[in-house]
Amino acid sequence: MQLKPETKIDQDYILEARNIKKYFPIKGGILKKTIGHVKAVDGVSLNILRGETLGVVGESGSGKSTLGRVLLRLMNPTEGQIIFENQDISNFGNRQLRPIRRDMQVVFQDPYASLNSKMSVQELIEEPLLVQTKMSKSERKDKAISLLEKVGLRADARLKYPHEFSGGQRQRISIARALALNPKFVICDEPVSALDVSIQAQVLNLMADLQDEFNLTYLFIAHDLSVVKHISDRVAVMYLGRIAEIAPKKNLYDTPLHPYTRALLSAVPSTDVRNRREKIILKGDLPSPSNPPSGCAFRTRCPHAHDLCAAVRPELLDVGNGHYVACHLYNKPN
Repeated sequence: MQLKPETKIDQDYILEARNIKKYFPIKGGILKKTIGHVKAVDGVSLNILRGETLGVVGESGSGKSTLGRVLLRLMNPTEGQIIFENQDISNFGNRQLRPIRRDMQVVFQDPYASLNSKMSVQELIEEPLLVQTKMSKSERKDKAISLLEKVGLRADARLKYPHEFSGGQRQRISIARALALNPKFVICDEPVSALDVSIQAQVLNLMADLQDEFNLTYLFIAHDLSVVKHISDRVAVMYLGRIAEIAPKKNLYDTPLHPYTRALLSAVPSTDVRNRREKIILKGDLPSPSNPPSGCAFRTRCPHAHDLCAAVRPELLDVGNGHYVACHLYNKPN
């Protein structure tokens, strides 16, 4: 999705991704030569407005987490540009990225794996402060206490170790750690998928409150569309490393256009008997990202596929009101 230059002037984007690709080589043979590539992210373009939450959804294997890691530069893109606050950071080295790291943070999916079990909570929160700031010991302690209280934990929690907490409490510690450097942009990589449903709601509400208080911008990655609906302003739907549809939350949930989006939404449980969606059962499995279908990646499972879908890859088309869809049902060439 490439926005017109005149449109960009009117928007305050904190991050822009332009044709991002991330390919992983497949090695084979005695000499371990590259015989192919896994196309985890295959030409993604999106813009994120300052202060908004952009949800990214899709099946496992769609490339959501890989996209998040590339945007943070935890992985190097194979191709494309990452513009963060008007700086092209696509080819920055570690030294150039170091000041940028303060403004870009991440909350990982598994709080049991993302926290070092040998470090106390205070040490975990203070670690980024030690690396990135010149705070004194007492200042770091005060900051750790303040952050723990912000996420709903007691001050004495700083003296304990991660194994002494529940999953929800650990994720609160992860959030506190991510906020230690007062970032502007936070990628949340399925931060509630490992938690009980009741705890999910608490953590999502906490994240929404923190966003207002600290003026944060979120990229929220998830496979649960009901969770994404709760917290997002806009939603992007990914399929096999590509964006299938992106729109404001209400537009996407009320009037989904892409057949894949419709199938995902039809699988969401609903208590509204009158407006319950008809179940759409997709045929077949997700194709291999090492050998994606030609043309439209979704065509092998799409009930509306025709000859054009196999020959031409659909581009994201603006259908109005910020709603974009990559489907030949709406984007037939002349």
